Amino acid sequence: MKKTLLAEFTAREGAEAQVAHLIGEYALKVRQEEGNLAFDVYTKAANPRAFWIFEVYRDEDAFRAHLNAPYGGPFNTALAPLIEEEASVLTFLDPLAPNP
Repeated sequence: MKKTLLAEFTAREGAEAQVAHLIGEYALKVRQEEGNLAFDVYTKAANPRAFWIFEVYRDEDAFRAHLNAPYGGPFNTALAPLIEEEASVLTFLDPLAPNP
């Protein structure tokens, strides 16, 4: 079963460009992961400091491999002082079952 989630965080005032650059570089690496099916980065139209990342992984094992990638820790360390939250807020999503 696919692993789908939404990661959200808000860049601190004045850090938007740094965050966009950092997440852009990170996205290039994540998209090359064997089990990654989507890693789409957005900003909220009404608040360009609000970043939303839609992520899809082939399955739980692919998601675990993503969490253990060697570039994940350095990315999170670099991101932490640039965002308002302590870390990305993760929301895991399940597909809506089709109507019978």
